Amino acid sequence: METWRALHLMLDRLPVALGDQLQSDSGLSLVEYYVLAMLSDAPEHTLRMSRLASLANAELSRLSHLMARLEKRGLVRRAPDPSDGRFTNAMLTDVGYAYLVRAAPGHVASVRRFVLDTLAPDAQHALRSAARAITDALGGESCEPSATC
Repeated sequence: METWRALHLMLDRLPVALGDQLQSDSGLSLVEYYVLAMLSDAPEHTLRMSRLASLANAELSRLSHLMARLEKRGLVRRAPDPSDGRFTNAMLTDVGYAYLVRAAPGHVASVRRFVLDTLAPDAQHALRSAARAITDALGGESCEPSATC
């Protein structure tokens, strides 16, 4: 029970702390930042909306609203998939990539401060193994944008 409570508290507080830093420093929510980061990591900075929704753990309708907000800021754009017009691609714009590059150092510093710097290397390895085991037990797709499903 102590392990579960500690995990629950961390899962509750960590996204808030990371989101507060991002909002304060760059005007991005945590999910907006990760959507931009996933597009940045994808080939040609492009992913199908359905794949991006899966990676962001968001319903397609929620992702569409988020993308509309990011499009208004010029950070992303959407277009029909040229290989299959039934699908829509999400693309990171040059402006969006530059914005992400500016936002990343503050986010990385927060991740280091709240997670990596608080753990010895062996504890980091144990956390990574535990997180992977829990994620595997939950099933679903890989969290890597370039993974095939």
